[in-house]
Amino acid sequence: MSVASALFFESAADIFRRVHREIKPRTPVPPVSVEYKAFANADSHVRLQHGHIQVRLTDLLAVAPAPVTEALAHILLGKLYRLAASAQHEQRYKLYLNRKDIRQAIDDIRRTRGRKHHLPPKGEVHDLERIFDEVNEAHFGGMMARPDLGWSHIRSRTRLGHFDPSHGMIIISRIFDDPRAPRLALEYVMFHEMLHLHYPVSHSGTRRCVHSREFKLHEKQFPGFEDAKKLLRKMW
Repeated sequence: MSVASALFFESAADIFRRVHREIKPRTPVPPVSVEYKAFANADSHVRLQHGHIQVRLTDLLAVAPAPVTEALAHILLGKLYRLAASAQHEQRYKLYLNRKDIRQAIDDIRRTRGRKHHLPPKGEVHDLERIFDEVNEAHFGGMMARPDLGWSHIRSRTRLGHFDPSHGMIIISRIFDDPRAPRLALEYVMFHEMLHLHYPVSHSGTRRCVHSREFKLHEKQFPGFEDAKKLLRKMW
């Protein structure tokens, strides 16, 4: 590194101190510490404790360009002081996270560092592997490879199911492992999550499309689509 470039080099802590002066020009900058942590996701956190700003960034950002770190500093310090970050900073940070190489890195750390807490697919009433196979045969010609399956620990009424692409797993809310739960509703939720396997999330710039037009059209082909939706509304 040349002397000239060294003069302009800023550490992550330097960047956070500079951004603090920008957004709180009349407030003395408290001590700031920045650590890169091996989180199981692209998470970053900030807190003010005993007059000291503590920043913990995902290690995915350890080699991020300075403008990206600056954008995140605006976002995190804005949250700390309840100030909205500009759309420019939000967009810059989202664009970086949506880069193909960064998305791949996020998937890798979720898979290697994260753990999926779930119950086995064979429940007290229903066997998710059997449900998957029946839905697969009826709606996908039996051609879809079975991912890992499991029941949630919590009988969630808000998150009925989800597909985790990092772990290649479908988790279904244990609220359905009940003789009172309509079978049609369970099959529809399984079908919905299987569509996420069939139509992966797409990214364009800062946009992340989870339910594409093709996804929605295919979903409506489920026999009893409207009846299943009504059953779900009645259940909750």
